[in-house]
Amino acid sequence: MSYITNDKLVILGAAGAIGSNLAQSALTLGLTPNVCMYDPFEKGLKGAAEEMYHCAFPGANVTWTTDIAVALKGAKYLISSGGAPRKEGMTREDLLKGNCQIAEQLGKDIRANCPDLKFAAVIFNPADITGLTVLVHSGLHPSKVGTLAALDSTRLQTALAQHFNVAQDKVTGCRTYGGHGEQMAPFASTAKVDGKPLSSLIGTPALTDDQWKAIQAHVKQGGKKVIELRGRSSFQSPSHQTLLMVKAVMDGAGYPWPVGCYVNEPAAGFNQIMMAMETKLTKDGVSYAMPTGTADELAELKTSYGHLVKLRDEVIAMGVLPPLSDWKKINPNL
Repeated sequence: MSYITNDKLVILGAAGAIGSNLAQSALTLGLTPNVCMYDPFEKGLKGAAEEMYHCAFPGANVTWTTDIAVALKGAKYLISSGGAPRKEGMTREDLLKGNCQIAEQLGKDIRANCPDLKFAAVIFNPADITGLTVLVHSGLHPSKVGTLAALDSTRLQTALAQHFNVAQDKVTGCRTYGGHGEQMAPFASTAKVDGKPLSSLIGTPALTDDQWKAIQAHVKQGGKKVIELRGRSSFQSPSHQTLLMVKAVMDGAGYPWPVGCYVNEPAAGFNQIMMAMETKLTKDGVSYAMPTGTADELAELKTSYGHLVKLRDEVIAMGVLPPLSDWKKINPNL
């Protein structure tokens, strides 16, 4: 079996459903044979590792440890699903304090053990803020940290494909920017359905204004719906999309969906935040461009940004993040 790289990939939270799925899928996709599984829950972690061994991936070198320093030593790629999961009745924001404390420690652990990391993907909720917290404390360049944002866009693609009864890949250009979750900003102006601009279909019998509003509401509740249906939060879709992000950095072949990234554009009114933008993933990491859209879409993006600012400032008030003026002292790359 051939692999893209031999670099070490560390999966944090590997005893859980997302983490164990990540380990298996990383090997199935042929990313790297060197996969290290970390989790403080030793019994569950050992069981997950045994499952990987039983898969018998040719050439695989799967290791596991409950020691974070051992896990991160020599790591070039990292995926962290290691926060508390979202449960039924909870919002992503309900996880803010505990998971941001975990993110703070992860950032410090990266700084101490793998400061030359090529890319870290942070996917535990609320991902925009936990990713931001990891970035500040890690000392990494902003291009080296990204968060999972694609599921909002893939859920929009799914909903439109189901409404128009077309194959999912016939719906193109689906974009949601800003925060991950219910405060996202869906953009209609970027999307097409079987080659037809979505904006030309909205307000017609094919897609009435009320139907479009219902689709947006459905997409914003997409994660909540999975929890209601399955009794647990999503794990297959976040695992798959996150590995495609990491793959894009490993092989430079590109990634088609938005990524959560560090944005500091005072002239555009976006300051020291992590949010989904129009992004590119290359071997150098993540870069972004400001989204273009209608006045209403850009206003919704600003609203989404405002929601993230409130969460960020709550974390600063907790003492988990330092004041904005001190960020560059902790991370000179910011």
